[in-house]
Order: sequence, then structure tokens, then C-alpha cells
Amino acid sequence: MSGFAYHIGDGAARKIPVKEAMSGNSAMVWVHLTTTAEHAEGWLREVAKLPDYVVDPLIAQETRPRCDALDEGAFVNLRGRTEEELDPSDMLASVRIWAEKGRVISVTRKHLLATDAVEKEVTNGRVHDPGDIITAFASAITADLDPVVADLGDDLDDCEQQLDASRAFALRRSVTRVRVEAINYRRFLNPQRAALEKLASLPGEWLGPDDRAHLAAAADRAARMAEEVEAIRERASLIHEALTDLRAEQLDQRGLIISIAAMVFLPLTFITGLYGMNVKGLWLAEEPWAFDAIVGLCAVISVAVTGWFVARHWLR
Repeated sequence: MSGFAYHIGDGAARKIPVKEAMSGNSAMVWVHLTTTAEHAEGWLREVAKLPDYVVDPLIAQETRPRCDALDEGAFVNLRGRTEEELDPSDMLASVRIWAEKGRVISVTRKHLLATDAVEKEVTNGRVHDPGDIITAFASAITADLDPVVADLGDDLDDCEQQLDASRAFALRRSVTRVRVEAINYRRFLNPQRAALEKLASLPGEWLGPDDRAHLAAAADRAARMAEEVEAIRERASLIHEALTDLRAEQLDQRGLIISIAAMVFLPLTFITGLYGMNVKGLWLAEEPWAFDAIVGLCAVISVAVTGWFVARHWLR
């Protein structure tokens, strides 16, 4: 089992091994575990002495952002970015946090990028209570996601500027990728906003007024990102429809050209086929200048048919 722990007190933080986390007289301890459910479960039950109703959500396999008040503490589940490989349908890793007065325990299966930012806040002495830890996680996660969501919007802007039937295939792949990512982020941003709002309103002395204000700000930021990814999803659908229309228009134009060419050559094919028969009585069949006459007739028919299409504005 990997992880780390900090004893926090008197404006300072001291990093210690996880096995020493539950010993000492510090004002607060933060334990972060990066492990599988089996390894974490043993430590949470036997060393941290947490009850089953707290351990179960901390090691749950499938998780969505949520917040639940339990006894004198709270369980919070948030989703953030990770550099480790994830399922394409689940692009955010989870951090499960149990917070109570004097103690915070966080558990992850994948290393969250936000964890480094939170640890930096702790080592710099800006964390004094459990509320500060959760606030740091919420702020770091939303700050990390914000530019990613903005990049999705920029990608769509580029696609809109390059709308062209000749590039429809490549653009459609880009738009589909953006749309899928927006849908995946949207799945978690809305419940994450609700979880942060609920946490900010929970009673308890371990959450100070400044913590509640920061959590409310993080919730607002998550709400704004949720609205932005919803707009991106709708824009991606519209661009996809526009690409489909452009492609259909291109196919129609090509089909029209082929049809016009077929109409021009249809009478010519009839004439050449007729004079290709080995029968007597064909017009001009015995004349030495018959070939030139037939070729001239075909040329006149081609010009006449083409001129008729031009007059009808079928050729542009």
C-alpha cells in the first residue's frame, strides 16, 4: 500500500510514513492512500478504526461525486484528472475523502494531478483544519479542469473556421472526439457541483466560514464548466449536422454532374449503337462521307444538349 501522511499543527506540517499517522499529538492528521480496495480496507478498519459505513464508500468500485454527512464528519467523493490510463468512457479519476475534526483520510486508485497541488498547500503551511484540505482538493480539481474544458471550446472554434466539404471526414472525427469528451466531463461536473454545494452547507465546527466560501466558489466554477461543456456538446451536434449537410450537398453536386454527362452521351450512344448494327438500309450507310456526317451530327447533339442545360442553369 502506497501513500503518505502529514501531521499538521502550529502552522507547520511534517510528513511521516502512513504507519505512524495515527500516533502523535498533532492538531490534525491527513492520510492519503493510493492503493487498491483490498489493501486500503485493512488499514482503514484495523488502524484507522473507521466504522463499516465509512469504509465502504471509501473503497467502493463505482463512484460518482457526492457528499454525505456521517456522524460528526462527512464523506466526499470528487472527480479529477489523472495522467494514468483510464477507460475512454470514464475520463476522470476519483478521490474519496473522509473528514472529521482533527482527521482527514483520502483514498485514490489513480494518482490525481490535484493531489500534488493539495500537498503543496499543506507543506507551505496554508492548511490548518480538515475544511482546508477539502477546499484545496475542490479548488485544485476545478482549476485543473477549467483549461481542459476551455481547450474543447477552442477545438470547436477551429473546426467551425475550417468547415468545408473536402475536409468533412477529418473534421467529423475531431468534432466527435470533442463531443464525446464533453459528454464524459458533463457526467461528473453536475453532481460534483451539487456535492460541493451540499458540503458548503453542512453543519459542523470543522468547516470554517472561509472554507464554506471557498467551497461555494468551487461549486460555482464547477457549475460554469458544466454549462460550458453542455454548450460544447450542443455546438458539436450542430457542427456535425453542418458537416453532414455539406457532404450531402457535395454528393448531390457530383451526382448532378454525372447525370448531365449521362444525358449528353445518351443520344450519342444510341446513334453509335444504331450504326454499329450490320444491317442494310441505314441512312448514309453507302456514302463515303457518312462517318464525317455522323460525327458532325453527334457534335451538334452534344452542343445542343449542353446548351439546353446551361439555359436551364443546371450547370454553374
